[in-house]
Amino acid sequence: MQPAPTQDISLAALQPGQGAIITSMSAEGALGLRFREIGLLPGTSVEMVRAAPLGDPIELRLRGFLVAVRRADLAHVRGRLKS
Repeated sequence: MQPAPTQDISLAALQPGQGAIITSMSAEGALGLRFREIGLLPGTSVEMVRAAPLGDPIELRLRGFLVAVRRADLAHVRGRLKS
């Protein structure tokens, strides 16, 4: 069952082709800094492109570039699904 478009979900739950607008991030320390440096900030639009063959990491498109992030790390970032 797909979450409703207005519901916040973890970015780790995105499926290929799904997009979201980041609403919050609970990562702190080095991980939080890394996320801020690559542009994972509230209000940023992201799209899940694909997952590695074993499912981790996943590739996200944001701000005109692609970035691979571990699912466990993305569990700290929540977003609202784009319709």
